[in-house]
Amino acid sequence: MKSLAEKETGAVSRRGFLAGGLMSLAIAATRSEATSQSDTATPAIPSSVLDVDLRRLVSRADLNYDAPATRSEEGMPVGNGTMGSLVWTTPEALHFQVNRCDVHAMGCSTDSFPRFCTDYSSGCGYVDIGFVDFGDDVFSGPSFKQHLSVYDAVVTARGGGITARVLAWAEQDVFAVEIDDQREQPAPINIDLRMLRYSIEYVSGRNYEMATRHEVVVRTNAHTATSRLNVQGGRISLTQAFEEDEYYNGSAVVIGVTGRKAKAKYLNETTVRLSAAPGKGRFSVWIASASSYNRAEDVAALAGKKLDSAEQQGFTGLLAANQKWWHSFWSKGFVHLHSSDRAADYVEENYTYFLYVMGASSRGPYPPRFGGMLWYTTGDMRMWGAEHWWNNAGAYYEGLAPANRLELMDPVFKMYSGKFDSYAEGASKQWGSKGVWLPETTWFDGLEKLPDDVIDEMRELFLLRKSWDERSQTFQRYGRAKQMCNSRWNFESVYGKWELGAWVRGDYGKGPFGYVTHILSTTAKISYVYWLRYDVSRDEAFLRESAYPMLKGTTEFYRNFPNMKKEPDGKYHIYHVNNHEALWNTQDTQEDLTAIRAITPLAIASSKILGVDADLRPLWQEFLDNLAPLPTNDTAGTRKNGEPQVWVAAGAPGTENVWDIPISFYDLCTIATEDQEMARIGKATYDLLTAKGVSENTAIPAVSRNSVSAAKMGRADHVRYLIPNQLRRLDPEHDDCDWVGSGKIGVLRNRLSMREGPGCIEYERGGLAAQALHTALLLDAPPAPGNASIIHVFAAWPKEWDAEFTLLARGAFLVTSAMKEGNIEFVELKSQAGGDCLLSNPWSDAHVVLFRNGRQAEDMTGSLLKFATAVGEVILVLKSGTVPAQFKREIARAL
Repeated sequence: MKSLAEKETGAVSRRGFLAGGLMSLAIAATRSEATSQSDTATPAIPSSVLDVDLRRLVSRADLNYDAPATRSEEGMPVGNGTMGSLVWTTPEALHFQVNRCDVHAMGCSTDSFPRFCTDYSSGCGYVDIGFVDFGDDVFSGPSFKQHLSVYDAVVTARGGGITARVLAWAEQDVFAVEIDDQREQPAPINIDLRMLRYSIEYVSGRNYEMATRHEVVVRTNAHTATSRLNVQGGRISLTQAFEEDEYYNGSAVVIGVTGRKAKAKYLNETTVRLSAAPGKGRFSVWIASASSYNRAEDVAALAGKKLDSAEQQGFTGLLAANQKWWHSFWSKGFVHLHSSDRAADYVEENYTYFLYVMGASSRGPYPPRFGGMLWYTTGDMRMWGAEHWWNNAGAYYEGLAPANRLELMDPVFKMYSGKFDSYAEGASKQWGSKGVWLPETTWFDGLEKLPDDVIDEMRELFLLRKSWDERSQTFQRYGRAKQMCNSRWNFESVYGKWELGAWVRGDYGKGPFGYVTHILSTTAKISYVYWLRYDVSRDEAFLRESAYPMLKGTTEFYRNFPNMKKEPDGKYHIYHVNNHEALWNTQDTQEDLTAIRAITPLAIASSKILGVDADLRPLWQEFLDNLAPLPTNDTAGTRKNGEPQVWVAAGAPGTENVWDIPISFYDLCTIATEDQEMARIGKATYDLLTAKGVSENTAIPAVSRNSVSAAKMGRADHVRYLIPNQLRRLDPEHDDCDWVGSGKIGVLRNRLSMREGPGCIEYERGGLAAQALHTALLLDAPPAPGNASIIHVFAAWPKEWDAEFTLLARGAFLVTSAMKEGNIEFVELKSQAGGDCLLSNPWSDAHVVLFRNGRQAEDMTGSLLKFATAVGEVILVLKSGTVPAQFKREIARAL
């Protein structure tokens, strides 16, 4: 019987290959070619019990195509964390769109892209490697195979006597393409480098003009995008320069060939070509890129130096370097799952693939934008524009820490901490508060410095201290030029109309309120990710320099927010804010009251750890102790006799919609929570939200946190269906963004989706499924925010699913455990920071035996096990009556 993965993507599992030989010998040979001595030097999974064959295990997530792409978006992703591309085939060519996370066509000060979805980023140029053949197409028919080795991060395409291997160099920004031409009659191979913009159109308000024969200048209001082709020293290049007033960003793509004579020429106004002479055997194509925000810097020279380095090492050298990096990456943790219906196997394959996608796209100076990531194939087209939207980006990062690839989270911290002063100024000048405000939607370079009169008026309008009808002409004129999806200007409607050749837009009719204008809780959600990064590593330097400023800033922002008021009831109430996008201009919102309850204790705990701001702690505690209660159907006046008390969106009358933010985010409500009232209301809320039941037919939207909530509430019966259903997009007909025209396509062969629209390929559901998976396998939650976490293994795990894993728990414990046929076998912990470990007894209150560094130590009993650990110590916890030897085994070798 085919696995779910085979049904959904056409991929063949590793088990299927070994059992029936279903995969072509050509692909098997490619794997053999990719293997190197670095395998033996790579650290293994740190377990004394499980011996994991990482190559076999990770390869279960490979992609295998037997037909060229039907559309560019289903190409195979290759990237080094800064530079990336989907690699897709047509019958005569191999295609790339070179993208970078640090290419931004415009910044926060732009006045040129007020229309919805007209701003763009990341794209550097198209590359097409064309195979001239005098017979049949190269990539077609039964000989065609395209394979992505996730373990080695190599794409291989075969067909018609041609084999091409593609990798993204882990050390520098270069794609290496090794081409082996074994055709009986070799023909020239053409490498075309194309501009993303053209010279003879007028589209969407953009002026296109030719400055020189090989230069295109696109003017959009005050913004220019200049693309230039060049031929020099046997190499071809494409540079871009994005300029608006003082803003500048430049990019370059430089291509060279080694191992074959090549001739460069301009093919037409927007394309330059390298033609490799015909001949049998192998040669290499090098595609380097660079970016700079310094006008004086020669970006083509920067890219050229990277290409020089790649040529010196050759394809074999780059492959060896990549294997070293990626094999080490895979050794940091693993998840292996199996169930008789193959649903668990399908979840595992997607989980491994998600880690690959993040490793290939999230290691640069900025995080990849949630939609598109580094996988754009549609030029400048960007549904939802170029800004970062945290509700979407958070889907990738909120649950990533347990995977033990903390470097993948760093781009988020670099971006937000890098503009901390800008966000602090926003808190002060825009909101009249202290601390820091991180908008729901923001540019990569933070918040624009607005003229004093504009920002002063914005503050008075946003706080409702000045009537919307009295806003000045200056403020209105200033706003008309601003991107309408930006949090500051989102009161302007994303819709509009053309009137006499001009685009006219209005507001939503809600004064200064729009979908993202008055969202304050994003600050807390991002700050919480900072805390998680500290809590799993216990890196005090990170806490001091990065996490604590955000935690303190969040707490101070809320405490000093002008519309946070202590009322006669002695409670602090918040007014005139949004409950995320759904509810505008309301009071005592679940989002904000939850955020304060979650973050304030972390600020207090952090200040104690660091020994700073002792004078603020009593102020924070008083604020927390006297905060208004979380809104329920009681406070909203909608609870009827006999109905349970549940959380609702806000405390204002009539806000009866039920939300579960205290469960799906933060540490307020989990199976570890000690607050009985919180636990009771949380359970009732979750039960109401799932009152219709959860089954194999239950649809779950791609960006829903329902699967995470199920795991935090210990609902293994729901996790069993929600995680695979979210990955499969069981019911794309009801996804929230189908109106954009491409949402109903569903899951592509590369496991990615176009749910968010054209130019917005994404894997958000992969990130949320990973978070739910981590939580179900290893729930490491405190009894209350800021307290020491308790480790629960298999807290919400279906007994029908076998599992083994190594994941990172808070307290810096690397945890390995296994469940087989519904029985937890052992728990192994490597203490990376020392200190006490709190472990929920996996066998209720049964006697357990601890082995320390391989030697039997103490016996323990009780439902909660607490024991001291030393840095580097390995502790194996077994149920009394069992011994380590009975659980030792190899993982994945027999798949």
